Amino acid sequence: MQKHLQKCILLLSLLATACSTTTDPSEAYKGQSASQIFTKGEKALHNRNYGEAIKRFEALDVQYPYGPDTEESQLHIIYAYYKNNDYLSAEAAADRFIHAHPANPHVDYAYFMRGLSNYYQNMGVFERLFAVDFATRDLTQIKKSFVDFSSLAKQYPNSYYAPAAHQYTIYLRNVLANHQLEVAQYYYDRGAYVAAANRASLVVQHYQGAPAVPLALKMMAQSYHQLHRFELEKEVNTVLGYNYVESASLKTAIR
Repeated sequence: MQKHLQKCILLLSLLATACSTTTDPSEAYKGQSASQIFTKGEKALHNRNYGEAIKRFEALDVQYPYGPDTEESQLHIIYAYYKNNDYLSAEAAADRFIHAHPANPHVDYAYFMRGLSNYYQNMGVFERLFAVDFATRDLTQIKKSFVDFSSLAKQYPNSYYAPAAHQYTIYLRNVLANHQLEVAQYYYDRGAYVAAANRASLVVQHYQGAPAVPLALKMMAQSYHQLHRFELEKEVNTVLGYNYVESASLKTAIR
């Protein structure tokens, strides 16, 4: 028991020491010019010393908020946070840049990095190493990522990042559609047919082009059948047969 207590005290002591040595951005590199802080920050970024780069760019932003290199450093720090696996801070930094500098010629990059940061916030270490089915998870950040990539692709179609953003949009659209279909299936299996039909309808309305759409229509038809809404069932089956008669997705039966 005493050994465990000693270990706890030592751990708390180390944490306190770490916290006490954290340098306030307003005091860090106090004797250096804005140019010196920025240049050494870029060097640290180039050398993949992301912790040092973050400290320097944070200091520059606080000490020289209107310096000639401040906007560029605000872009750099987004990347530094991201590479340091601090996706929440990367998202926040990108968000600040987008709102503070909407006319900056590199704002498309901020949108792209915010999308990536939101995406990776949904993933832990395990998920980054192994394939994970997102359909059964909370997808709050994935939805935000989808909006970021969609906005980039629509607002900046000629951006260097637009092709990648478009691919992410397609992938995340399919993830979100599958998620809604999983929820619809959950309701259907429990006899909540109105809720199942409504969820499936969301897939059809908001995720056109996703492979889950024909399955969502099938779910709607089956739900209406259970509810004895045969006219609605007929209408849905007409749409299903006309648009998706050859769809490979329909080979996957509703459970």
